[in-house]
Amino acid sequence: MATLRRYDLLPLIGIIIGVWLGGFGCCHEQIARTGPASDGPREGCKVILPEYVVEPPDILLIDVLYAIPLPPYHIKSLDSLLVRVPKAIEGEPIAAIYPVDPEGTINLGLSYGAVRVVGMTLPEAKAAIEKQLLGVGLKDPRAEVAVAETRGLQQIRGQHLVRPDGTISLGSYGSVEVTGLTLSAVKLSLEAHLSQFLQNPEVSVDVAAYNSKVFYVVYDGGGAGQQIYRLPITGNETVLDAVSQLNGLSAVADMKKIWLARSCCGKQQEQILPIDWCGITAHGRSDTNYQLMPGDRIFVQSDRFVRADTRVARILAPFEKILGFTLLEASTVQTLKFNNGTGGVP
Repeated sequence: MATLRRYDLLPLIGIIIGVWLGGFGCCHEQIARTGPASDGPREGCKVILPEYVVEPPDILLIDVLYAIPLPPYHIKSLDSLLVRVPKAIEGEPIAAIYPVDPEGTINLGLSYGAVRVVGMTLPEAKAAIEKQLLGVGLKDPRAEVAVAETRGLQQIRGQHLVRPDGTISLGSYGSVEVTGLTLSAVKLSLEAHLSQFLQNPEVSVDVAAYNSKVFYVVYDGGGAGQQIYRLPITGNETVLDAVSQLNGLSAVADMKKIWLARSCCGKQQEQILPIDWCGITAHGRSDTNYQLMPGDRIFVQSDRFVRADTRVARILAPFEKILGFTLLEASTVQTLKFNNGTGGVP
């Protein structure tokens, strides 16, 4: 086997040095070409975010403050009726809210029995109750009947997920589009839609889960990919808050190459805000501890030596495998020659 001469390694050494130096660069070195940071909001001088705009997949919390069905209303199963009989049997009053069971009846008590009311209007239900009370011997069966709560209200109250098509479901009352609306606009839209079924409906709307407004933290892996974290924004987070939620920087992070990339669209000029990490943490400076806005990206660059080492390792990996097979082959040949020669076992 020919002996490998020293000058035969020069091309390989040159490749290694070139790859090592090339590993110092990064396609994300835009921070070096940006101007000074703008006087944006930061720790100590935060701003209030604009009025919240609903988007998928937010979760809205809706409650019904006032809702009376449009007449004539036909009673349904699982509705609740308010029934009051002034001249009921002493000790067994009828003055409460009675749910309509799945069979379509309300139970007035042991002495009065059950009355079927499903499908009836309120006057018809009143007549059916008075007939039942008259049948059990009540001399003055006059009753007052009103709707305490309809089954439909149970479908309106509670948490509602904003679906991908931008609507929320109100059960039997249909769907309402809410994407792109503020909470006050959502309230008006719901009340206008429900007015087709209810008399002067009044609802309250709040956000139960802020899922659509987020920011991102990107950790460069030093040539071994990137880790991206998606975190919800509530309007008060800073750069330090964001990193603290991830238990600090990664092991390969370059603390001198961290910046905030503010979301832009179309022909808008990109805004890259350098972050002085040591100033924020070790010196308590708030100059670059920016307040985060929806869509912001915090990019944490990896150490350039780590990137170069990873790149060299990937370049040399095939050669290491080839050399490994070559050495194994040479070792096998030498062993066979030794065993078949004078030094081997006969």
